[in-house]
Amino acid sequence: MKELQLHKIVLLGDGAVGKTALTVQLCSAHFLETYNPTIEDCFRTQAVIDKKPCMLEILDTAGQQEFTSLRDQWIREGEGFLLVYCIAVRSTFEHVEMIRNEIARVRDIKKTPILLVGNKCDRNTEREVSHFEGSALAKRLGCHFIESSAKTSTNVERAFHRIVRMMRSNENGGSLRKKICTLNKVKSKCRLM
Repeated sequence: MKELQLHKIVLLGDGAVGKTALTVQLCSAHFLETYNPTIEDCFRTQAVIDKKPCMLEILDTAGQQEFTSLRDQWIREGEGFLLVYCIAVRSTFEHVEMIRNEIARVRDIKKTPILLVGNKCDRNTEREVSHFEGSALAKRLGCHFIESSAKTSTNVERAFHRIVRMMRSNENGGSLRKKICTLNKVKSKCRLM
């Protein structure tokens, strides 16, 4: 019976920014070419981060406006958050601050690991949000920043590993209780990948 530390990560952002594509790329090294709107999906995958094995439980959430009523629940359940926008669609970037404010309303924002992710950096010729703007917003919101591409797998693993490091840093500070996942007793509605 092998025990792994469990890290609960929630992806938030508008629809079609690539939240599902990032998750599937991390879990199965596959890029989803077609867009199917998500309501809520949970993925589990094992990872070794800084030589420490762990289990990532990734909640892929709906970005459509009609599902925002579920957002408080998702925020309460998560321990670390990837706020995702598409670098080629400015409106998705403009909505990120509102989502971050919702996290602050539900949780103690100073102790909440958040990573701002500018996704679809493979679409650089269609870019509407500069790297500088993303970095500046992250600084203003008090979170970290990275650009990624699920299509080319650029910085996908790095983004998830970075949020886990931030979560572990919080745990070492004593603000979060340690969660353990027993591999042979994992029972959930999540996809084990």
